[in-house]
Parts: sequence; structure tokens; C-alpha cells
Amino acid sequence: MDKEELTEIQIDRIIEMAWEDRTPFDAIKFQFGLAEAEVKALMKKELKFSSYKLWRERVENCKTKHVAKRVEGIDRFKCNLQRSISNNKISKR
Repeated sequence: MDKEELTEIQIDRIIEMAWEDRTPFDAIKFQFGLAEAEVKALMKKELKFSSYKLWRERVENCKTKHVAKRVEGIDRFKCNLQRSISNNKISKR
């Protein structure tokens, strides 16, 4: 999927997933077809520069954003208590 083809709702969801500590870049690639570098470029374009800097610092120090750095046994994209996500809203328990 090309960045120009993304809807506003999809961009919002990608930004939300990128901010989540437990969501790896592979999950974003799986759902939207954007590689890590493309996600970083999208975040730089869509966020204020100060917010982008905070996010980049967070990503660099977060072991769960990169599957290769993850602890053995974490093989899911979301919390096992979380129900399915639809239309960018998390279902209530």
C-alpha cells in the first residue's frame, strides 16, 4: 500500500500503532504494507517535530517495537485480553 493511498482513518491507526509500545513494526507492515522506514517518514510528516523526536527516542529504547529484540514467548501483536479492534475503536470488555 502506498502512503498516498492511505485514508485519514488508516493514517490515524498507523500513528496509534506506532505509539503503542507492544505493537512491533512488523504488525504495521502486516496490516498496512509499510516498512519501518516508511512508518518513520509518515510519523515525521504527520507529527509536530517535538512529538516526532519524543517518539523516535521512545522507539529506539523500546525492545518490543522490533521483533528481533523481543523476549522469547511474545508472539502476538496485541494483548491477549484485548478484543478485536474495529474502526479504530477498542471493544469494551
